[in-house]
Parts: sequence; structure tokens; C-alpha cells
Amino acid sequence: MIDHRCDTVQAVPDIGPTVKSAATAQMDAAVIALSRELSKLRTGRATPGMLDHIMVENAGVKVALNRIAVVSILDAHTLSVMPYDPTSMKSIEHAIVSSPLGINPTPDGNRIIAAIPPLTKENIQCYCSSWKILFMLEFGERKTLLRLEKRPANQRKLTSRTRCKSAEDFKQST
Repeated sequence: MIDHRCDTVQAVPDIGPTVKSAATAQMDAAVIALSRELSKLRTGRATPGMLDHIMVENAGVKVALNRIAVVSILDAHTLSVMPYDPTSMKSIEHAIVSSPLGINPTPDGNRIIAAIPPLTKENIQCYCSSWKILFMLEFGERKTLLRLEKRPANQRKLTSRTRCKSAEDFKQST
């Protein structure tokens, strides 16, 4: 930066690493959010992420299922839901039944067994059309977030370079 009052040149700090680390952190957060959305998809195989979006009403408060129970995989087509509080089993079972996944859980002692039914041709077509719309929206939103983070980072980098160049030009001319 040039100080016109006393004709001295001040060194501009290199902000490149700071800009890069901030941009990288924002881009990583966008990628993690997209992978979280992908884990919720219903495929032919059972995954614990399938039940992450299910909200359970527990003591009058809606809570995410993964906050009040441990979801694990018994085999490729069966999930096990082990609640931390056994008194919440009925509300967990009701929340799973009312979800759009088409799963009918059965209580088994202190846990709930949720068998994942095989996908039918009609279900696959329905899921594909809804996934297509979802991904067009989600992926488009994630791309926009990445672009929105890249633009200010590039702009900060360019302004830093022009400041440094103008300071160097001033040094060379004097």
C-alpha cells in the first residue's frame, strides 16, 4: 500500500494461504453435505444412513432417530435399531412405519428389527424420478455454493496481487 503523505511503501502481507484455506474449508463442507444427502438414498442394500432423516416424537419433542438410538446393520437387508431409552421403542417404531421408506419394523426384546424390502420395478422408477429431481436441485445448489466461495477467493487473491505489484512498481521507479 502506498502512503502518499510521506512517500513510503508498506509491504502487503501475503493472504494467499489464508484465502486458500478458507475456500478449501467451504468447498469441503459442501462436499460433505452432498455425501450426507447421498447416504440417505434407498438402494437394495441396508445402510444406517437410510434412517437419519426420520424424526421421532419423544416426550412431546421431535428428535432425530440417530440422537435417541443406535442404528446398525445386521445383514445386507436388515437394520437393527437399539434405543438408548427402552420406553421410546413404540415412538421409534411408529416413526419408522410412517416414513416414506416402506419399512415395517418388528420389536425384538430391547431392539427393533427393520427388514428392508426388495425394490420393485415400480419403486425403482418412482425413486429414480424423485432422485433425479432431488439431485438436480441439490447438485445445482452445491455447485452454486462452490462457485460462490471460489469467486470471492479469486477476487481477494487478485486484489492482493495488484497491491503487491503496485508496491513493487513504486519501489522500482524510485
